[in-house]
Amino acid sequence: MMISKTKKIILFAIAAYFTLYSFNVFAQEAQLPTPWTNDAKTAAVPLNEYPRPQMQRIEWMNLNGKWDYQGGRSVPSALDPQKPAEFKDIKQNILVPYCPESYLSGIQKKQEINMWYRRAFEVPAAWKGKDVILNFGAVDHDATVFINGKKAGSHSGEYDGFSFNITPYLQKGKNIIVVAAHDANDGKAPSGKNGPRGDYTFSSGIWQTVWLEPVAHNHIKSIKLLPDVDGKRLKVLVTSGAAGSVTAIALNGTKEIAQVKAAAGSYFNLPIEKPELWSPDHPFLYDLKITLRNSDGSIADEVSSYFGMRDIKLAKLNGIVRPFINGKFMMQLGLLDQGYWPDGVLTAPTEDALKFDIEFTKKAGYNLIRKHMKTEPQRFYYWADKLGLLVWQDMPAIWYQNEDTTINRKVFRKEWKAIIDEHYNSPSIITWVPFNENWGAFDVKNITAWTKLYDPSRLVNGNSGFNNNPDYQKPYGDPGNGDYVDTHIYVGPYGASVPDAKRAASLGEFGGVGLFVREHMWPVENNAYDYEPTQSALTDRYVFLLNRVEQLLKYKGLSVAIYTQTTDVEHEVNGVLTYDRKVEKMDTKRIREINQSVIKSGAELNNVPN
Repeated sequence: MMISKTKKIILFAIAAYFTLYSFNVFAQEAQLPTPWTNDAKTAAVPLNEYPRPQMQRIEWMNLNGKWDYQGGRSVPSALDPQKPAEFKDIKQNILVPYCPESYLSGIQKKQEINMWYRRAFEVPAAWKGKDVILNFGAVDHDATVFINGKKAGSHSGEYDGFSFNITPYLQKGKNIIVVAAHDANDGKAPSGKNGPRGDYTFSSGIWQTVWLEPVAHNHIKSIKLLPDVDGKRLKVLVTSGAAGSVTAIALNGTKEIAQVKAAAGSYFNLPIEKPELWSPDHPFLYDLKITLRNSDGSIADEVSSYFGMRDIKLAKLNGIVRPFINGKFMMQLGLLDQGYWPDGVLTAPTEDALKFDIEFTKKAGYNLIRKHMKTEPQRFYYWADKLGLLVWQDMPAIWYQNEDTTINRKVFRKEWKAIIDEHYNSPSIITWVPFNENWGAFDVKNITAWTKLYDPSRLVNGNSGFNNNPDYQKPYGDPGNGDYVDTHIYVGPYGASVPDAKRAASLGEFGGVGLFVREHMWPVENNAYDYEPTQSALTDRYVFLLNRVEQLLKYKGLSVAIYTQTTDVEHEVNGVLTYDRKVEKMDTKRIREINQSVIKSGAELNNVPN
């Protein structure tokens, strides 16, 4: 039978329509794909690695992948809803855990405030008799979860994980989960560069892994690990749902190092004789196995973990206050790391991508990153721990701290504590940074002191770059306490802080020299603090800057220098790498040589007699 040309066109259009809604088709074209973009968008279950390396169970189910989605102003409000939205005739899908504003989500919205997600799942038969925990790595900003039409719980906060026991709401066979996410993105909650005064692509909704795991009714809820190098021990706290005993076993490979039995809910010490110390040059990690037993001696729960033995404190070297790691001064030389992606926005497209920035930083001879204005999934810090990279962790800024102060400031404090709690066990994190350049700064002296009191095992930089200030507010300035005197100098480095009687000197940001790389830039007007025309010229400029950093290290007491930045980010072209991670913008061999030389100069100061 002959088919007319018109009918052929109609049939083709119909086929295309059903193809669009039958498969995970990306209608948009990636503006700047990374080497991992295609792997991420074609994965049946993206980011399929266990999300919580320091409290890992064997049985679990990853819920990443294609979910039904509706969002925007026309859908029901997702702020504390009492019932789930209906999904009748909704045919749009989103790829979780990528935010709806990202290319990898498959929908690439401008900015979503109300978001509704839905998917079905079945509980494996092997989980019968167990409680089922639903975990979220992170949702921006207010999340409400429904299971089979019933509200299972809610959570507020963009950067910390949360869990619900959904066992009472489950049924045999197919179960339906609906997640409502509301993100006003109005600057009244911590949001960093993702806020209204930030100038990058917004992100909203689910942006880290969602997963299920079966547990006994009495199970391990959290663990807290504190290395005590001087005391040759690991301080441990295991929190559980009910009374029980805990057995903790420390391992070096397959060799048992120590074993202790104690009560759950109370701190106990695990002795580590002759501790092998963790450092960037030797990132040694002990394995840790924790078993929770019921009162009758039966096993209730088991998790695997790890820890690193290291300490960080201030001390004087030749009369100068400096940060000491494991009893010696180490020059901290690193990159400002913002962790944005042209395809995933806040979410790295794959595990290899997540690890890549750390691997490159190490390859280029740095020993530090400052994680700037955002947090990462726990697997990022696992790779920093495992590969050996020091981390300064920023608190993402609040933007309107002086509006509704009794509410907004309380939200900031609550979410800052949650971030510290979530990443407390990571040995790579050595410094907390509550505020940056006076952005959203309030009560800085007290918050710095509180942070130091809450986690005395790390250093605190209360207001990094206190010499800079946005024009819409008065500067808070140097809080005068904490562990660092920290200035930001562009291009610098001269003009950096000098140590005082109680604090070390840090150059929290400097550099920012740009290079245009055609075909590898975000499609906007690009800028930097200064520019060089070629890779060779930029490399020469960097070497020159680092030679000056070395002078400040030797003769002005500088202990930390952080170059801007790891990668280009949207309009900023001052990265060591392009935004798509495809081009090394300087001669990495020469960069490594000068970086290692500066770090070595710092180490040699330990050999100079006092």
